[in-house]
Amino acid sequence: MNLVLCLLSTRQFLPAERIRQIVPGYADARGDDAFFRMFERDKNELRELGVPLETGRLSSFDTVDGYRIARQDYELGDIDLEPDEAAAVALAARLWDSPDLAAPAHSALVKLRAAGVEVDEDQGRVQPRVRTTEPAFGPLLAAVRSGRVVMFQHRRGGPGGPLQRRIVEPWGVVSWRGRWYLVGHDRDRNAPRSFRVSRISESVTAIGPAGAVAVPADIDLMAMVRHNVDPPAVSGTARVWVADGRAHGLRRLARVIGPRSHGGRAGDELELDLRSVDTVARWLAGHGPDVVVLAPESLAEAVRGNWAAAAAAHSRTDAPGGAVLGPAGRTRRPDRAGTVR
Repeated sequence: MNLVLCLLSTRQFLPAERIRQIVPGYADARGDDAFFRMFERDKNELRELGVPLETGRLSSFDTVDGYRIARQDYELGDIDLEPDEAAAVALAARLWDSPDLAAPAHSALVKLRAAGVEVDEDQGRVQPRVRTTEPAFGPLLAAVRSGRVVMFQHRRGGPGGPLQRRIVEPWGVVSWRGRWYLVGHDRDRNAPRSFRVSRISESVTAIGPAGAVAVPADIDLMAMVRHNVDPPAVSGTARVWVADGRAHGLRRLARVIGPRSHGGRAGDELELDLRSVDTVARWLAGHGPDVVVLAPESLAEAVRGNWAAAAAAHSRTDAPGGAVLGPAGRTRRPDRAGTVR
């Protein structure tokens, strides 16, 4: 990335020695041979990626070849995107929008200007960034880069949960459904774990030497987070009754089997794909008495569980049995079919 930024941001041909002074990382090479091996490797990798790397000299008096990337050959032409494709690009663009990863790119451009290299400031600036509001994100990302073990306090079960100390060998930081997760090996449990970054306290401490963490070659960080955050899909269908004129959003997701009455109310029997009992139960519980689960029983039980939790959170201490107080103080209780009476 630094080499691309350097060669893309100048109209001049830069000799290898100038590039060595400008691009972060090359100055750390132990000797000329090590630098040229690094440089040749990076040039070959860029060419394999299809980056149009040009070789030339500024004038006939120069005796050393230089390098640059021609912008007209590197940049894409006009692209027409469908609405869903444009949304995906916008989401990706939002991902790169915070200074945590911008320092190397910005440093490359600063060094170019300091070395007297002409920089196309308006079009050549490329600063990949990641937006995140979690204070722990920066220290965790730094630990992943350096391969150091981290120690932190993690809050279990949400904002009100207890804090517990964790010692983790960090493998990576992953974004899933708008949230950031640290993935690594939990030393206390001696098993791979993922932690939501927003639940990690700001005081992240890196312990041990750099390079001590070895990331397994066959690990899929995104798959780990997806499996831990989203429960495995459940194959099958569910049948529910929906009152006439109610739950239009649910109707759009379901298939109408036919008209059916329930408890003296007219409605329809619908069939839903049941991929997650918990997710579907949350959808149905919000409709109250306008939706009744007919099958399976596990889904009806999950809906009753959601209602019971809501009742417990909002019950009055003087309501017998913790029932939900309805209008005029009348109690309402869920029956076995999942309908509030």
